[in-house]
Amino acid sequence: MEVIESESSLLERLPDVYDRMCPSRGVLEHVTSRWGVLVLVALLERGYRFSELRRRVAGVSEKMLAQTLQNLERDGFVLRVAHPVIPPRVDYSLTPLGAEAAERVSGLAHWVEARMPAVTEARASYDTRQSGT
Repeated sequence: MEVIESESSLLERLPDVYDRMCPSRGVLEHVTSRWGVLVLVALLERGYRFSELRRRVAGVSEKMLAQTLQNLERDGFVLRVAHPVIPPRVDYSLTPLGAEAAERVSGLAHWVEARMPAVTEARASYDTRQSGT
């Protein structure tokens, strides 16, 4: 009987992304946000300095890039290395956990790129139906 109770209590502690209070939701948000995906995919290519990464992820503001990197670093996906030089130099790269996450979101990002013609067609069809013509 005690084994069943231990298994039951263990199951109650497992993350459940469908539970609104589960901390995995915050991690999921960091990894799958627009900037999170793009930063992870860029860092999968190679390590970047902040300014290089900002140029690579076109359209991201300095504030949003800093916030995204901080969230991903806190979650254990990004490694930040500050070099004691003048001017200051900070390099960002993926941790092993980050590389695993980046591989997964990279597949989705590249699938979206490849399927854009089908999405464009679906949108046009939808818009035509909605306009009644």
